[in-house]
Amino acid sequence: MTFAIYKDKTVCVTGHTGFKGSWLVEWLLILGAKVVGYALDPPTEPSHFSQIDLGPRLADDIRADVRDVEGIRRMLREHRPDFIFHLAAQPIVRLSYAQPLETMATNVMGTANVIEAVRREQRRCVVVVVTTDKVYENHETPQAYRETDRLGGHDLYSASKGCAEMVISSYRRSFFRECIVTGKEPVIAVASARAGNVVGGGDWGKDRLVPDCVRSLERGEAIPVRNKTSTRPWQHVLEPLSGYLRLGAEIFRELSSASAEGGSRADALCSAFNFGPHSASHKTVLDLVTEILRHWPGEWQDQ
Repeated sequence: MTFAIYKDKTVCVTGHTGFKGSWLVEWLLILGAKVVGYALDPPTEPSHFSQIDLGPRLADDIRADVRDVEGIRRMLREHRPDFIFHLAAQPIVRLSYAQPLETMATNVMGTANVIEAVRREQRRCVVVVVTTDKVYENHETPQAYRETDRLGGHDLYSASKGCAEMVISSYRRSFFRECIVTGKEPVIAVASARAGNVVGGGDWGKDRLVPDCVRSLERGEAIPVRNKTSTRPWQHVLEPLSGYLRLGAEIFRELSSASAEGGSRADALCSAFNFGPHSASHKTVLDLVTEILRHWPGEWQDQ
């Protein structure tokens, strides 16, 4: 089984106190991994991290900022992870308008710090950096994005994630590609995973459609709906997480096999990957709100 590779491995998850991060840690623990978390305190109250009592089950629950490169290096020296899943980020588009510099510092320099810390420590490691499907220049076309499409973004959040992708690509080509191709140690493999419009239990984030709907319904208010005709590739949180885990496992397996000396497949895996549902599953914002109202009767209003 693909995911069996994580058993008894040390895995660092940055952003482990967040919605997606806490779900990823829970899955890794089920797989038998030794998980080290590196993040700020949970971003919401309540939080999925607290509700499933995740902290005591970690090998280490480090509360620190990815903008601190020396802190990341100390974590790497102490725990020597086999995998790093970098999810720590400022994830809200609207918040990026209020906090543009903080968004850039966390999403761009935070990503650079994680990869630079791995480079300096010179330890064999697979790094999967999670960005977003918002990294692409949005032309409002019906076609699904391809990994080779032009990066861009109309807002600071999208721009920060597009910049992070350029940082990832530049580091990979500048420092890590030769060791991937030749098999020369230490082999440091870096890939990026792009996904968006994730829904699921344990999400209390602000300015996110499903939690906002639930909060309105709890107050007995009509759900405010913006951009009701916008079509999105909605997906349950476990779907992209399965992609991240599969990507990390495939890279690790390729690097551990005799064929890693050739390097061609490992080199291809160390790139960017989109994770999303089939296009037939894409729904408008109003479609999703209507489905919610089918289970929890109420009203919605245009904003």
